[in-house]
Amino acid sequence: MNEMAFVFAGFAVGLVVGLTGVGGGSLMTPLLIFFFGIKPHLAIGTDLLFAAFTKMGGSVALARARVIDWRMVLSMSAGSIPASLLTLYVLHRIGPANPVVQQAMTTTLGAALLLTAVSTLYKAVAGKTAPRLVDAAALRAAGTPTHYALPVLLGAVIGTLVTLTSVGAGAIGVLVLMLLYPALPLPRIVAADIAHAVPLTLVAGLGHASIGSVDWPLLGLLLVGSLPGIWLGSRLMARTPERLIRSLLSLLLAYAGAKLIAL
Repeated sequence: MNEMAFVFAGFAVGLVVGLTGVGGGSLMTPLLIFFFGIKPHLAIGTDLLFAAFTKMGGSVALARARVIDWRMVLSMSAGSIPASLLTLYVLHRIGPANPVVQQAMTTTLGAALLLTAVSTLYKAVAGKTAPRLVDAAALRAAGTPTHYALPVLLGAVIGTLVTLTSVGAGAIGVLVLMLLYPALPLPRIVAADIAHAVPLTLVAGLGHASIGSVDWPLLGLLLVGSLPGIWLGSRLMARTPERLIRSLLSLLLAYAGAKLIAL
C-alpha cells in the first residue's frame, strides 16, 4: 500500500476532527479496517496512540486557557484507567489475535460506532444550548455530579470500551459528561473530555504496544498527515456548516457500525 495513502488518510481524519471535534478513533479505526485491510487488533492499538498524540496538543492548550475542570477528569480517570488496565490484562492472557477476541473487538467496535453516531447526531440537532456560566461558584456547583460514584462507574465503562475498540473517548465521552453535568457549559465539557482522553488513550495504547498490537511505522505516517489536517480544520471551523457535517458523519458512522456488527 502506498505510504502516501496513509498520510492522506491521517490528513482527512485530522481535518474532520478539526472541523467538528468528532473523535478520531470513530473515523480512523473503521477506515484502517475497511479501506486498508488492517487487522482489527492492529488498527485499534495503533489508533489509540494516534488519538493520544493528536489530543495531547489540544489538552495543553486548554490547560493553559484554564478551562479544564480537573475534578471531572480525575473522577472519570479513577474508573477508566483501572478498567483499561484490567481489559489489557485480559487481552494479554487470551491474546489479541485470538479469533474470539477479534470477533469481540469488531462487534464491540460496531456497537461503539452506533453509539457515537447517535451522540454525534444528538449534538448536531441539539446545538450548543448549554448555559453560559461565568461565576466561579456557579461553575463549581455545575461541576458536581448528582452522585460521586457515577463518574467513576461510567468512566470504567468508557475505559473498557476505549481499550477494546479505540472508540468512546470522544463523542461518547462528551455525551456521558453532558448527562452527568447538565448545567455545565459545553466548552468546559469538551475540555474535560479531551483532557481525560489523553491519559486513557495513552495507557491503553502503550498497553496494546506491549502485547504487539501497534504498527509503529503506520502510526508515524498517520501522524504526519493528521497534524496539518487538524490545524487546517480548526481554522475552517467557523466557515463550514457544522450541523450538516455532523449529521452526515452520524450516518457514515452508523453504516460502519452496522457493517462491523454484521461481520
